[in-house]
Amino acid sequence: MEAAAATHMGPLALLGTAFVIGLSGAVMPGPVLAVTITHAARQGFKAGPLITLGHGLLEAALLIALVAGLGPILTKPTVAGLIAAVGAVILLWMGAGMLRSLPGLRLDFDQGAATAAGPVRDGVLLSLANPYWSLWWATVGLSLTAMAMASGLGWWGLALFWAGHVSSDLVWYSLVSAVVAKGRRFITDKVHRVVVGVCAVFLLAFSVYFGFFAWEKLLPA
Repeated sequence: MEAAAATHMGPLALLGTAFVIGLSGAVMPGPVLAVTITHAARQGFKAGPLITLGHGLLEAALLIALVAGLGPILTKPTVAGLIAAVGAVILLWMGAGMLRSLPGLRLDFDQGAATAAGPVRDGVLLSLANPYWSLWWATVGLSLTAMAMASGLGWWGLALFWAGHVSSDLVWYSLVSAVVAKGRRFITDKVHRVVVGVCAVFLLAFSVYFGFFAWEKLLPA
C-alpha cells in the first residue's frame, strides 16, 4: 500500500503536473499560436483568452467523453499501467525533440491565418485540425486522465487536471496576445528558447515519473 500511495498525486501535484505538461505543448509553434497572433493583431489582448476558451471547451467535452466511455476500463491497474507506459515514451520523445529544436527555434509574430474566423471558434477548429493535439490526448492526455482517476479525488481530480491544463494555455496565449498588442520586445527568440528548454527538461522528468507509475501498476500483474 505504501508503494501504491507513492505515485498517487495530491490535488496540488495533479494541478501542477497538468499545468507544466500543458505549457510544454502550448509554447511550441503551431496553428493555435499562429491564429492567436492573427487575432491579437486585430483584437488585442482578449484574443488569447477567447482562443483558450474555445480550446478549453473542446477539451472539457473530450475529457467527459473519455471518462464516460472509458472510466471503468481506465481504473484497471493493467490498463492504467500500459497507458502510462505509452505516455512515458511519448513524453520522452517530445522532450528530446524540443531540445533538438532549440538551436533553430523562432517565434514568428508575423505569421497568421488570413481567413481566421472568430477566436472562440478558431480555438475549437484548429485544435481538431491539429494531428499533434489528437496524438497528445490519445497518449499523454489519456495517461494523465488515468492518473487523475487513480488519485482518489474522483471528478475533482479530473476537474483539477482540466483546470491545470487549460490554465497553461491561458497563461501562454494571453502573454502572446499581450506582446502582440503592446509590443514585441518582451518575448525574444532567446527567451522563447529558454522557456521551451525548461519545459523540455520537465517533460523528460515527467517521463520518468510516468514510467514509475506504469511499473507500479504492471508489476503485480
